[in-house]
Amino acid sequence: MQEASALACGIGFLAVKRILNFIDGQFRPACSGQSLPNVNPATGQVIAEIAESGPEDVDAAVAAASRAFASWHRTPAEERSRLLIRVADLIEENFEELARLESEDTGKPIALARRVDVPRAVRNFRFFATAILHSETPCHMTDDRALNYTIRHPLGVAGLISPWNLPLYLLSWKIAPAIAAGNCCVAKPSELTPLTADRLAALTLEAGIPPGVVNVVHGPGGSAGRALTSHPNVPLISFTGGTKTGADVMACAGPLFKKVSLELGGKNPNIVFADADLDEAVATSIQSSFANQGEICLCGSRLFVEKPIYDQFLERFLEGTRKLRIGDPQDASTDVGALISEAHLRKVEGYVALAREEGGRILIGGKRPENLPEPVRDGYFLEPTVITGLDCRGRVMQEEIFGPVVTVTPFESPEEAIAQANGTRYGLSASLWTRDLQKAHRIAAALESGTVWVNTWLLRDLRVPFGGMKESGLGREGGFASLEFFTEAKNVCVKL
Repeated sequence: MQEASALACGIGFLAVKRILNFIDGQFRPACSGQSLPNVNPATGQVIAEIAESGPEDVDAAVAAASRAFASWHRTPAEERSRLLIRVADLIEENFEELARLESEDTGKPIALARRVDVPRAVRNFRFFATAILHSETPCHMTDDRALNYTIRHPLGVAGLISPWNLPLYLLSWKIAPAIAAGNCCVAKPSELTPLTADRLAALTLEAGIPPGVVNVVHGPGGSAGRALTSHPNVPLISFTGGTKTGADVMACAGPLFKKVSLELGGKNPNIVFADADLDEAVATSIQSSFANQGEICLCGSRLFVEKPIYDQFLERFLEGTRKLRIGDPQDASTDVGALISEAHLRKVEGYVALAREEGGRILIGGKRPENLPEPVRDGYFLEPTVITGLDCRGRVMQEEIFGPVVTVTPFESPEEAIAQANGTRYGLSASLWTRDLQKAHRIAAALESGTVWVNTWLLRDLRVPFGGMKESGLGREGGFASLEFFTEAKNVCVKL
């Protein structure tokens, strides 16, 4: 099956894969016959050609999903659960291949893909496969006159748009609850990272998911993505990506009154109080600043440190950052890989230059690394970068950079820390470090963030609702919040 989606073709002296759309259980080229190059960020080399889809391809995928929905939503929950668990098993059986593909496609260290991305995809399918067997709906007595009960129905075709930074992780987090709840789906992964989406499509077919239940359409957001968000037969959209694109999704979906969930950008604060466990705070803050090259929407890109420990924290933070190993993402010892594209690398470098203009001091990093090994010498790498001395109102402290760049700022009081943390248009996540439990609860309640971690970072429980405040998003997914989003509630009132 996979050979149909990854045909070899020649570009120069390189053999690259041909990534096709997956519609109605079959791999097929874009209706236009056009394709786009897929580049390995670590080498700058083309490794695949992907279908450049448009409205015709989306129409075909939506039609296939609509046909499949007629029977899929009647499939017993136990059977849907069994099939999703089989998908999870197949992801585990193909663990190393998926980790390698994710690393090649994104530039992330393969160690990270093995530790986070692929295991999370397994957990996503297993969690929602079993969650649908334990869901409850409320029942209300209206005095002695009536019985009210709520039932939930799948909506039909779910439009799922996932980003390039955590391709398998986030695509599986959308597909699993959508089809577990009885919907069929049309997924559009990022055109920059199609490899694991293509492989996942093949695994769903191998698992026995009926044709048309899962469809994957590749291509740019401006054509394939917009066709999906504005399609009249797609009643709900789950989107993860940038805030600007999220606004475009809303503009397309709003006139059609679609259900929409948006998980957007972040400029997340990481607050370290003087009474924190310094060893834990430093080690985890390095991780939260530079994991996945800072290309995680939940990275703590703004560090605020209480003045009594500011110098000590900064010294240890810089020492730990210098020890991070930059290099070939396929090397298991690599800590920091390549940024997703040359254009994105230039954007991040632009913010480093802007930081200097705004009066910031580049204490470490800020440039492309030297002496990289031959296979990745032309890749899109940037050294982890630490900046101090910036005004919290400046652009570098206000705009999402999405790279290995962190600012460090001192504060004197909890009130000042809260004001600095909340002083952006974003509100996705925050972290705070303190041994004072009362202070932790008080600060967490005051922070304008959808998720607040206390003395940890990126510790995720799949049962909890996830999403952002302000311009970081709309709605919540995760756990039963996902199953609620992918279904419609209906109240039935029976007179007694």
